[in-house]
Amino acid sequence: MKKNVPDSVVIKGHCDHDLLISLAVEITNRAGGKDELASKFSNMLRQCVDDVIMTPKTGRRSYDELEKTEKTYIGTRVEIELRAMLDLPKGKLDTCILGHDVDIKNTMGGNWMIPTEAVDHPCILVAADEARAICYLGLIVARLDYLTAGQNKDAKRSISADGFSNILWLLREHPYPPNFWRTVEPDIIKRIFTGKTGNHRMAALFREVQNVPISREVVEAVAQQLDFMRRLRADNGKGTRDHLAKEGILLLSGNYDAPLIEKLGLPFCEGSEFVSYKVQRSDLIHLASEKGFDIVQFK
Repeated sequence: MKKNVPDSVVIKGHCDHDLLISLAVEITNRAGGKDELASKFSNMLRQCVDDVIMTPKTGRRSYDELEKTEKTYIGTRVEIELRAMLDLPKGKLDTCILGHDVDIKNTMGGNWMIPTEAVDHPCILVAADEARAICYLGLIVARLDYLTAGQNKDAKRSISADGFSNILWLLREHPYPPNFWRTVEPDIIKRIFTGKTGNHRMAALFREVQNVPISREVVEAVAQQLDFMRRLRADNGKGTRDHLAKEGILLLSGNYDAPLIEKLGLPFCEGSEFVSYKVQRSDLIHLASEKGFDIVQFK
């Protein structure tokens, strides 16, 4: 997305104000409130992109490495996931909200392509900026006055520079979970995925990437097995947590180990996140043992 997005002029008195506000309120309520919308939307968008990149299977680490058809599919996936997230029906366009046919447009670039059938209809605008890890969610009525005069071979038009100010933003430059694999060095990724079993790969993940919250989705992708959660907790001495403990490494869950995570001064973890920590002081071994961790003496 371009860095200088103009402020919205969709205020009381604007010709699209009442319609866009009513749609914004409906979308927000369906998501469970403003905070829930922000959280659900950004995580959904991250998942849509990561599921196409498929780092564990393809070795690719970024959106730029995708084929053209894959990039197009992300837009379709976002449309499907957004409808499901908000429990919206299919309409004559992509969906129907409060009796209005609404198109859903997604971009990983700086603009959206509006088809002729969406002209004069409300559109939900979705954008993800991978480089800056921010995302956008807006609403616009796709009036010709807001679109470029030029069009592509499919007769689609972009939103003009002046048209951008007619977007009502629900989320603007909102933090968006970065692609985890872009934060990890290629040689580390290679070491993680050389493991022949799920346990080996998960142990390598938490051995190589410590003191950083790691999502359940990343762990599941690395494990590539159905029972990975069981092995993360403990598995009669055979699980990932057990193997790491023998190396003096704590594998902590944001759901079950939040107090210990806080005492260790580690970053806050959501309930579905995990973080590993190398114990380097004897007093911390005692603290960990009180919480049920059988940590060996550090070296």
